[in-house]
Amino acid sequence: MPKIIDVALEAGVSIATVSRVLNDNEKVSPELAERVRAAALALGYRPNGIARSLRRRSSDVIALIINDVSNPFFTAITRGVEDVAQRSGYSVLLCNTDEDPGKEATYLRVAEQQQVAGIILSPNTATSDVSRLLDAKLPLVVIDRILNEPVDSVMVHSFDGAEEATLHLLASGWKRPACMTGPSGASTASERLQGFLKAVRQHRDLDELYEHAPFTQEGGVRAAAALLGMPHPPDALFVANSQMALGVLDEVRRRGLRVGQDVGIITFDDAPWAPFISPPMSVVAQPAYEVGRRAAELLMERLSSENPLAPRAVTLSTTLIVRESSKRLLAS
Repeated sequence: MPKIIDVALEAGVSIATVSRVLNDNEKVSPELAERVRAAALALGYRPNGIARSLRRRSSDVIALIINDVSNPFFTAITRGVEDVAQRSGYSVLLCNTDEDPGKEATYLRVAEQQQVAGIILSPNTATSDVSRLLDAKLPLVVIDRILNEPVDSVMVHSFDGAEEATLHLLASGWKRPACMTGPSGASTASERLQGFLKAVRQHRDLDELYEHAPFTQEGGVRAAAALLGMPHPPDALFVANSQMALGVLDEVRRRGLRVGQDVGIITFDDAPWAPFISPPMSVVAQPAYEVGRRAAELLMERLSSENPLAPRAVTLSTTLIVRESSKRLLAS
């Protein structure tokens, strides 16, 4: 691989001049800059991005640390982050924690050591340790789940969306709803459960039926089996995310139950498959792309600001989309 000294010899300039050109220093004359770029192109020279970032104490890379890269919700968030970052001249390093605190800690440590320009994080829990990032004054934006630190954040009204979904089930004629939510340590799981419970408590004769499970397809199977296996099972299910909903559908069909007739279902997240299954799935849609876009904009604003900024909090609304899965149909 050619080195910076090779480019300097090819262009007939000093190593310092090559370094200035490669770092877009405006003090280099256009003629010299063109000679250096032509020499670099002819030799096939590629700057060492890590070494450059260490010298400059920053980089043109931001880290996006999310919980589940296979979840369409996080896929849409990633697109929103990437679109804003690329327009601002940054690349995105995508890290997937799989809801594993150990993996999260590793990615946070790597991001700090490699001195990325900033980080967008969906934390596993509200107590995720970001102390090293704060000590290093690395810009941090939290998405989806709360973090007990004074940092920028972009959230969604999970509580309101869950309450609206549960009230819809009751208004549609279902008599015994249950909630399948995520891990108890995840703020979104807690908020969706509390929204469900608020709606249920408006009807004093209703039992408070709910089950915690991982935000995964396997978690959905497990939660559905536990609730539907009760002596007096629920007749409607509010599911906390689309990955769990896939597992719920598997378990419902394994038991020979008909969605929309024997059991009503509504889920958080408007996954790409939701309108196309039979019957189509009712959802509480989150503005996932907008979450990513706003988070990246907050990060870019902080990176470009010469003055300290107070922590900013953005909270976006959900949208109830009613399809056939939550409507109570007469048995045929």
